Amino acid sequence: MTTDSGLEQKIVANNDPIKKIPVEVAQEILRAVASIEYGSIEIIIHGSRVVQIECREKIRVNQGGKR
Repeated sequence: MTTDSGLEQKIVANNDPIKKIPVEVAQEILRAVASIEYGSIEIIIHGSRVVQIECREKIRVNQGGKR
């Protein structure tokens, strides 16, 4: 297995302090997670900032009485 040395350099070179997520954004992400039973949540980031949260909920249809 090979590693991407460019990625490793990027990680090592990134000595920025840990960026904090605003409380409002964290609450919206948690609300999205709590609101769906099946599906996915996509968090869109631009310029190191969360700009959009997309929720895709899957609806399971019970066909023939089997789950």
